[in-house]
Amino acid sequence: MSDHYDATAIEAKWQARWAADGLYRFDERAPRPKYLFVTMYPYPSGDLHIGHWYAMTPSDARARFLAMRGHNVIFPIGFDAFGLPAENAAIQHGIHPYKWTMANIERMRGQLRSMGTMFDWSREVVTCQPDYYVWNQWFFLKFFEAGLAYRALAPVDWCPNCNTTLAREQVIGADRVCERCGTPVIKKDLEQWYFRITKYAEELLDFSKMEWPERVETLQRNWIGRSEGAEIIYLSEHGDPITVFTTRPDTLFGATFLVLAPEHPIVDKLTAPARRPEVAAYVHRTRRQSEIERLAEDREKTGVFIGAYARHPLTNARIPIYIGDYVLLTYGTGAIHAVPAHDSRDFEFARRHGLDTPVVVAPPDWDGKPLAGAYTGEGTLVNSGPFDGLSSEEGRRRITEALAQAGRGRAAVTYRLRDWLISRQRYWGTPIPIIYCPRCGTVPVPYRDLPVLLPEDAEFVPTGESPLKRNDAFRTTTCPACGGPAERETDTMDTFVDSSWYQFRYLDPHNRDAPFDPARVRRWGPVDQYTGGIEHAVLHLMYTRFFTKAMRDLGLLPFDEPMLRLFNQGIILGPDGNRMSKSRGNVVNPDDYVGTMGADVVRAYLMFIGPWDGGGPWNPKGIEGVHRFAQRIWHLVTADAPADGPAPSPELAVQVRRTIHQTLRRVTGDLEGFRFNTAVAALMECANALARLREQEGAATDAWRPALRTLVLMLAPLMPHLAEELWERLGERYSVHRQPWPAWDPDAVREDTITVVLQVNGRVRDRVTVPAGFDAARLREAAFGSDKVRKFLDGKSVEDVVVVPGKLVNVVAR
Repeated sequence: MSDHYDATAIEAKWQARWAADGLYRFDERAPRPKYLFVTMYPYPSGDLHIGHWYAMTPSDARARFLAMRGHNVIFPIGFDAFGLPAENAAIQHGIHPYKWTMANIERMRGQLRSMGTMFDWSREVVTCQPDYYVWNQWFFLKFFEAGLAYRALAPVDWCPNCNTTLAREQVIGADRVCERCGTPVIKKDLEQWYFRITKYAEELLDFSKMEWPERVETLQRNWIGRSEGAEIIYLSEHGDPITVFTTRPDTLFGATFLVLAPEHPIVDKLTAPARRPEVAAYVHRTRRQSEIERLAEDREKTGVFIGAYARHPLTNARIPIYIGDYVLLTYGTGAIHAVPAHDSRDFEFARRHGLDTPVVVAPPDWDGKPLAGAYTGEGTLVNSGPFDGLSSEEGRRRITEALAQAGRGRAAVTYRLRDWLISRQRYWGTPIPIIYCPRCGTVPVPYRDLPVLLPEDAEFVPTGESPLKRNDAFRTTTCPACGGPAERETDTMDTFVDSSWYQFRYLDPHNRDAPFDPARVRRWGPVDQYTGGIEHAVLHLMYTRFFTKAMRDLGLLPFDEPMLRLFNQGIILGPDGNRMSKSRGNVVNPDDYVGTMGADVVRAYLMFIGPWDGGGPWNPKGIEGVHRFAQRIWHLVTADAPADGPAPSPELAVQVRRTIHQTLRRVTGDLEGFRFNTAVAALMECANALARLREQEGAATDAWRPALRTLVLMLAPLMPHLAEELWERLGERYSVHRQPWPAWDPDAVREDTITVVLQVNGRVRDRVTVPAGFDAARLREAAFGSDKVRKFLDGKSVEDVVVVPGKLVNVVAR
């Protein structure tokens, strides 16, 4: 019998050799078809948790499989290294964010290598390094020149005690207080930088060039929120235009009040003196709420009358103006006209404030009485002046035309999507390359002066204010236009900027003259396969699509989309079935299992849990089963050759060959379809079947060694260290990961006999083994030849016989 399977020693041995040989370095000269495979890079928190393993090791298995299938696979890795946690660590532990981040990266590099992944480390990107973020700044300047970057007022969460802006994570509790001092947070408008993603709103709705999960497409479509309708202009009694958008201009004659966002700039002007105290108090309360709170469907819609009126655009009727917390300045025009009889939210508001609810779209069979609730469907226009009797569809068209003729509206398309606010009032991010000069205004940093470096002497104190604001050496500078004194922008970029183009830097990571060579990206891009969590469906994946389209328009890329295919893995849960968290005490440390069972067992178990896109709970007993499987494979392949004895029957060799080729057919299809769990299950069944055949002297057949060879090749993507060791022990040429994927033989997988289920009236009464080629007539004969079937037909009349070739015969009798 073979020696013991020592996973720790074997994995260390092969990781060292793979690294020394540069086994996984991408060879640009190889003639094989390219395949750029990218899995979302991790944030350097300091330790790889089991979620990282669950995301990365199946991705690695798929990349290895593709390489064996003949592709020239690029499989890079990097670190999403900017972000608030590093800045918090600087404050809490007195350690500079750079030092904290790079120490975490070094630890995580070792852990990533312990997975046995085929990452090409020569292409690593670290986004907090100046040689990476200089190109964030370069892109910013290009976007600025193209009108895609601009500065505007935007509301931020503000702590009046710390006198600083707060990140979303720093506002805590239902009362929305500052995490540092407990002071209630308010909203404050600041000049901040945006990227004009809305320019591409319509184009972002087109997914025809990609194979992405339908769920991701739906989430993005909903986020973009395209709506067709009409813009309608109301006039205040002072002549101020108030523009609203509606998808239902057919309901215009049912509008009985307007609601403005409390932040709307016209509110202060229109509010009557007697209403100012109540309006001011309401505005203050509203500005303490988050957008999520204000838009919650199950929340009571509140508002106050500002003491002003507007005029209806077609009837000139006097309409009261309210402000309401459910209207946001950042959505639509910041104003709505309310049609309470045909919008449930407006109906609720109108009933609370005693406002009219006239019906203007009659439901089918309407009796002319007031409605008990809002009717939001199609119908016939009533109480709509010259438009009475029109259908809703015709009414929308005709009323929109009437608004245009009156100069009070037009047909319009709007989007829920808003431009990307990239400003962050913190230190640990890419400095925005802008200078403010008293004489010249807003001046971009010249390209020759890039990168604008983060100062190393930043002082981190728990005031909440960005260290860049207090760092005079960074903040004060000279205007590149006039040479006079000026100040730098102290905001840094949203870290989503880093991840919006990193996949292309992988293709040219050491380029000092450009973010990448367009010729290289033209040859090796776009990403053929991207993997990562569904939680990034909207922001990251939307932003990287925007970046790709903007780079295309700048002449840097020849394609429209960053990733052709996307696969979202599920979530690995704790043993209790809940999300892993320290507070629940259900966190699984992968290092504990790697140290005892080996990385390959952890890899295979994570793939075996269930469908990769479904996730599932960690089961300590389940991983024990995978560990036993690894041992079984080890002993099966390394067992001593059988002693000389009688020649085995030819049928035994056929069974060995059939077993391995049937498994190969299954595993090939499973790996093509990301069905890792069934691939592992197929290999387990194969190992058990071969073990039984060995007991029958199957190892003495000519088919045995080819079967073991094929078994190890199938194992290679899933359990790479074990496969490499077994390949060597079989006496094969290094490396198993440079071998072609085997092809299954259709003749070998064909069964000589099959088992057919015999039923009477749909109930299984017997099973019979017959030659695989039996036709329907002979299967009928086999059914009626069964004693068990005849027993249940005694005294009955056969009405029908249903034959499903190769599967079953069902006799219908009464």
